[in-house]
Amino acid sequence: MRARTSNPRKVNVVTLGCAKNLFDSEQLMTQLRANNFDVEHEAKHDDFGVVVINTCGFIESAKQESIDTILRFAEAKKEGQVDKVYVTGCLSQRYKDELEEGIPEVDAWFGTRDLPRLLKTLKADYKKELVGERLLTTPSHYAYMKIAEGCDRPCAFCAIPLMRGKHLSTPIEDLVKAAENLAKQGVAELILIAQDLTYYGLDLYKKRRLADLLRELDKVEGIEWIRLHYAFPSGFPMNVIDVMAESSKICNYLDMPLQHASDSVLKAMRRGITQEKTGKLITDIRSRVPNIAIRTTIICGFPGETEEDHQDLLRWVEEMKFERLGCFTYSHEENTHAYTMKDDVPEEVKKRRVDEVMELQAGISEELNLRHIGKQFKVMIDRCEGGFWIGRTEFDSPDVDNEVRIAVGDDLHLRIGDFVDVVITGATAFDLDAEVAQTQPDA
Repeated sequence: MRARTSNPRKVNVVTLGCAKNLFDSEQLMTQLRANNFDVEHEAKHDDFGVVVINTCGFIESAKQESIDTILRFAEAKKEGQVDKVYVTGCLSQRYKDELEEGIPEVDAWFGTRDLPRLLKTLKADYKKELVGERLLTTPSHYAYMKIAEGCDRPCAFCAIPLMRGKHLSTPIEDLVKAAENLAKQGVAELILIAQDLTYYGLDLYKKRRLADLLRELDKVEGIEWIRLHYAFPSGFPMNVIDVMAESSKICNYLDMPLQHASDSVLKAMRRGITQEKTGKLITDIRSRVPNIAIRTTIICGFPGETEEDHQDLLRWVEEMKFERLGCFTYSHEENTHAYTMKDDVPEEVKKRRVDEVMELQAGISEELNLRHIGKQFKVMIDRCEGGFWIGRTEFDSPDVDNEVRIAVGDDLHLRIGDFVDVVITGATAFDLDAEVAQTQPDA
């Protein structure tokens, strides 16, 4: 029985995977809204004429989540709850032929750079004048800004170039216009994302221009925080750190996935850097911005990783004391360079090594957080839940880093998106407790 509410101009956009996918979904939704579509993001019900699923295909668990989501909406189509199911994004880019044969209920498949074709299929016009405008799915006080697409790096384990193509920078003037539009919408924090921020500009301007972009974004009125995600260590442009040190808007925060520490594993991963050079880079960055928070990610169980390599990694993590660290098991991905190697580390060993890294990091994080007790920090309020206002310092990115909890009180008047000065009163490995400081800076 077909759904009575079925409407070909009512679209539910479902996003899976990383912030880059979220950015793409927001662009799609902006175009659809401008074409007078009724569009929602991840609606709680399935009575939509059209569902667009923006998929992730990065690692096995993400691929499975994407496939499960597609199958759910394929079933909803069979039951008459939706008319059309379209799939876009990384999984569709990478496995279109196999998926098309296996899930015939999907009406059309689109790749990562097929926005105009997807809009045409939906009978919507691609409006170039909307470039830089966004319908936000995040809370209105922060937004992700993708400054480049694709990647030119040769990392052995990574399938991103297969799905996203070669590195393609967005011109500085377009990004500044987008930042100005976001500021008018009330956005106070820009989170810059790309597969590799440090490569920015090489294709357009024949040199790295991330520092120049930051200087221009620093001028945008209304933007208070600018955060950097996903920087590659090899060839890192230190002028970016100089701009960070000079600017009050650029958060003292850098997300730099390092992936490993053992030289033999780094070489096999084709990272183009050694443990010694990585350590010197981190030391140099910290010397220029002493209170910087460095977030990194580690892969355990890469082909050929020995117990000696793993112990070397643990020793190095203990030595470097990263402020933020995430760890994942290696995923054996087709058509990557590493796929030619034998996936010889048993899954239970991969998981045990991840647990050991994260247990070590929990101790490091708690040690560093305890040092914050009694200190004052500027915090952005993200939400209110469970009797607490939940906020973040400049050293923390949404969803992945520490949160600051401030008890709700009758005499405490805060709003989501506010900046407030707090004093830290307690700390655990991954969270801080705080009270609002007695005196606040002038608004």
